[in-house]
Amino acid sequence: MNLHGRGLKGVSFPLFLFLYIADASLGQVHYSIPEEMSTGSVVGNLGLGLSEIFDRKLRVASEAGEQYFSVDTGKGELVVNERIDREALCGQSASCVLPLQVVVENPLQLHRIEVEIRDINDNSPRFVINELAFEIAESTVVGGRFPLESAEDQDVGTNGLRTYVLSKNDCFSLKIKQIEDGRNVPELVLDKPLDRETKSVHQLLLTALDGGNPVKSGTAQITITVLDNNDNNPIFQTSLYKVAVREDIAKGTLIVKTQASDRDEGLNGDVEYSFGKHTPENVLGLFDINSVTGEIFLKGILDQETAVTYRIDISAKDKGTPKMEGHCRVQVDVLDVNDNSPEVILTSEPNDVPEDAPSGTVVALLSARDLDSGDNGKVTLKLPVGSPFSLKPSFSNNYALVTNGVIDREIMSVYNIEVTATDAGSPSLISRKIIPVKISDINDNAPVFSQPSYNVYIGENGRAGTIIYSVSASDLDLGDNAKLSYSILDSKVQDVSVSSYVYINSENGSIYSMHSFDYEKLKVFQIQVQAKDHGSPSLSSNATVHVFILDKNDNAPSVIYPSSAVHGSLSQQRTSRSSKAGHLVTKVTAVDADSGHNAWISYRLAEATDASLFAVNLYTGEVRTKRAVSEQDDSSQRLLIEIKDDGDPVQSTTVTVSVLLEDGLHEPILDLRHKTDDSHKKTGRMALYLILSLASVSVLSLVTFLILAVKWSDSEDYKNPNRNLQLQLNTDGPIKYVEVLGGDMMSQSQSFRSCLSPTSEYSDFTFVKPSSTTDFKDMINVLDASLPDSTWTFESQQNEVPGLEMAGSVVASFLPLVEYNRRTDALHHPGGTKAGLRGRTFSQRSGFGIIRDFRP
Repeated sequence: MNLHGRGLKGVSFPLFLFLYIADASLGQVHYSIPEEMSTGSVVGNLGLGLSEIFDRKLRVASEAGEQYFSVDTGKGELVVNERIDREALCGQSASCVLPLQVVVENPLQLHRIEVEIRDINDNSPRFVINELAFEIAESTVVGGRFPLESAEDQDVGTNGLRTYVLSKNDCFSLKIKQIEDGRNVPELVLDKPLDRETKSVHQLLLTALDGGNPVKSGTAQITITVLDNNDNNPIFQTSLYKVAVREDIAKGTLIVKTQASDRDEGLNGDVEYSFGKHTPENVLGLFDINSVTGEIFLKGILDQETAVTYRIDISAKDKGTPKMEGHCRVQVDVLDVNDNSPEVILTSEPNDVPEDAPSGTVVALLSARDLDSGDNGKVTLKLPVGSPFSLKPSFSNNYALVTNGVIDREIMSVYNIEVTATDAGSPSLISRKIIPVKISDINDNAPVFSQPSYNVYIGENGRAGTIIYSVSASDLDLGDNAKLSYSILDSKVQDVSVSSYVYINSENGSIYSMHSFDYEKLKVFQIQVQAKDHGSPSLSSNATVHVFILDKNDNAPSVIYPSSAVHGSLSQQRTSRSSKAGHLVTKVTAVDADSGHNAWISYRLAEATDASLFAVNLYTGEVRTKRAVSEQDDSSQRLLIEIKDDGDPVQSTTVTVSVLLEDGLHEPILDLRHKTDDSHKKTGRMALYLILSLASVSVLSLVTFLILAVKWSDSEDYKNPNRNLQLQLNTDGPIKYVEVLGGDMMSQSQSFRSCLSPTSEYSDFTFVKPSSTTDFKDMINVLDASLPDSTWTFESQQNEVPGLEMAGSVVASFLPLVEYNRRTDALHHPGGTKAGLRGRTFSQRSGFGIIRDFRP
């Protein structure tokens, strides 16, 4: 299409813009403009909307280094940014093209624009030396030729140097000689013999004309001095010497040898060689000539990337008077060697890449360049093997760096991509460029707790607001994606929301109590803590905190027998005055709602009417006579028995027992002891009962196990990892027993007590239903309804095992045989340990207890 541009100083001239699309996929555009256009002149319209220019951040980059062009963002036009001098930019080159790169973002694209700079006739022909002097012998024959200095015109084409004109004279004419490289060289031709005596000096004017419109010219003054004698010029073997050399040849290397001959003799035929008068300084710095032999040597360093060809004028002069000279030209072609490493150039700086970027996302634009030529300048780019990026070729050694695989910021936050550039030379040269690419974070990692569950132990009766524990979680993401908030998921503890028991600091995960805890009411509960990040969408994870309440000695022993003492009245017991030493008068039984050492109970006789008559067993609470009762002893004996636990501090209580000494009191216990045969029979019956009971419990356990196994196989087994069923061998000191266990961690403890009559000679056992250890009144009622006061004792102790993994309803418990020594009224375990006869509460479990009694 044809457009009109504005020339310098407001002068308008036609502007021909040639626009074509070389390849639709490449988007190359070609413009043609004249040089010297004023700043702001329009080159052409880029064809982009204004919104596209702003939104996509269009910019223009020139490969020439200078920013000759810019984009008018208001009109979408490519305009001249500064004055363009074609001669300074391209010299004498016939073609002058400025390649431009137009980079647009969102998405990132690269377009190539070529702007051809056309020459205008803004330079006149010019002689380097505007005064030429010749000495010509008068004996010079007609037709002799004398090369003149060529003029130079920085313009090209029709605006360049066209012809020469010689001022009018009688002896000389002008001939134009075209040499091999296409240049026109003027020569002065002698048309008539010279006569020094007639005219010794000739003044001529040489004019050089270009082909512009209007024509421009330059002149040089020629002064010819006519000399006598030496009338033969030195003549070279050839007018043009051509030689090709590698650019890496060493200094001092012989380039070429020129040779000229002169038909004269003596000094008139003795030739000296030299460079032409107007040899450029860069040539003189690279080459040297031997004035005697005509040999040309290299004295500098060649660089094919700086100059491909050197044309050197050589002059051969004789030593005659006047001196005659001959001329030739030496053309040195420099051959390229692979002495330049390839380069990787970033056309566009890399953008941050989100770690979920799809494969093929453009990261950056780059190009390859090598100053060498031919195969030495062909460049190949590659990335390391296994890199999650790849290079996508574009055009003219341009590439797009794109993603090519999975990127994870948590594994690598910054990729230093090493791009290796290798040329095709032999040997090939390699260069490397590191391109840093930052990976931006997305919320793809859920918080992770330091451990999946926590066991926390706190004492009962603590102050409300006390910190219980601090949970912590971490997130591999960054910023808000890694910022965490903690919360407690709603759940029930004893039918009350867990938020009534504890609360959590949402920032640091510290868990605080809402009130104090009572071990006797709540022994263990669990909290579901959730950590949630601030990403979008947010991610979360949960952890379980098991809180175990530790017992403190905050309960004094409670008397459960004698029952009258429980209700606050004085307990009266009767014994015969005929009682011997060691006679069992009564037994005091107490229990403690605490556990462990806090529930270990001991008995002591604090006060007595006669301290020498009665003694209280430290462990069993049995009151026995220390000696035989005499007639002198008071008939009413008052005993104050102190009951203490083993806690710190010690808790204690007292019970007052009144013992009446009566004559002729029947002793049913002694009668029972005489019934040896009946006791053996009952022992046999008890053995049978025990076997039947064990068989029944075993069948019950097996049925329960099968029911639970079928039930759990139909449910989602892993939804509640705290539920299981297992057969477990437990050890509590010297006592070993087997339990079939099942249930929840959070289910409350059930206590099953085993009771036997301390005054019985038989192997008695009693099954008692599960009940809370703190419900002493109900237990007493059960026992009172089944046995008379004088035939049983009961004691309970709850041994707590904090952190026990499995706590729940026990299907059945089986106790081994425990020897009971009737004489000492104590239990003997296999290890020889002696302890008072007490019922047994199994910590965190519930079941049936069975004790088998034997005589010593």
